[in-house]
Amino acid sequence: MDLIAVRCNDRATVTAPTAFRADIPFVNDLGVEFLAADAGRATIALQLHARHLNSWNVAHGGVIMTLLDVAMAVAGRSLDPGAGGGVTVEMKTSFVQPGFAGSRLTASGHAFHRSSTMAFCEGEVRDETGRLIARSMGTFKYIRQRPSDQPADGQ
Repeated sequence: MDLIAVRCNDRATVTAPTAFRADIPFVNDLGVEFLAADAGRATIALQLHARHLNSWNVAHGGVIMTLLDVAMAVAGRSLDPGAGGGVTVEMKTSFVQPGFAGSRLTASGHAFHRSSTMAFCEGEVRDETGRLIARSMGTFKYIRQRPSDQPADGQ
C-alpha cells in the first residue's frame, strides 16, 4: 500500500497508509492517530483528553462511535484502492465499559464482506489494558473516484 503524509492535530505530519488519504477536519481535530490499514483491517488510536469526555468524566459516546466509524470505514476502503470515499449507511454500537479519562483507546475495524459498492464491517474499541470498551457493526457505501476535472454533479 502506498504511503502519504497526513496532518494530525496541526502539530505533526506523519506517514500513513493511503486508506487514510481523506482529510477529515473533525477526525483531525479529535486527534485520531492512524496506525495501520491493509487487507480489510484498520487500526486507529486516540489519547483521551478533557475535551473527549462527558459529564461523568469518561469518554463521550460520540467520540467512541467516531473511532468505530472511521476504523470500520477505512478497513472496508483498504480492500479497494479505487474507492474514492464512502458514507456510513448504518451502524449499531454496544457500549460495554467506560473509557476512562487519560487512557489511550485503540479502535480496530474488520471488513468481513465487500461487494462492488458496499462493505460490511465490525469493529471494537479497547483501552491500553485490553478492556473492551465498545463493539460495533456497520455498513458502508463506497463511491468511485471522479476525475479531478469532472464536477461533483457529473455534468
